[in-house]
Amino acid sequence: MKLDTIGANIRKCRLSKKMRQEDLAEKANLSVTYVGMIERGEKTPSLETLVAILNAIGVSADVVLCDVVTAGYTVKNSLLNEKLSQLSEEDRNKIYDVIDTMISHSKRSIK
Repeated sequence: MKLDTIGANIRKCRLSKKMRQEDLAEKANLSVTYVGMIERGEKTPSLETLVAILNAIGVSADVVLCDVVTAGYTVKNSLLNEKLSQLSEEDRNKIYDVIDTMISHSKRSIK
């Protein structure tokens, strides 16, 4: 299980909210050092700590856990679909073409 992605996702979410580690640490009542260790994947937060971090950042668990929980790909697909729906039909078709090309060149090509 790739638990280190939890920290990377926390970092992405924190940065998207334009928060510093210091801001997150203060809001979640954690040390800056511990927040850094979580984000680098050196520590895995307890459930209580994870909830405090999620509340401090203002994101849901599915966003942070999407790479760890098997059902997370459903969440990723949903988020991607939401982003795609905001594009023009022409831009969506370009992205679909890129995805098709990547799939055809992948090691496990779908026939």
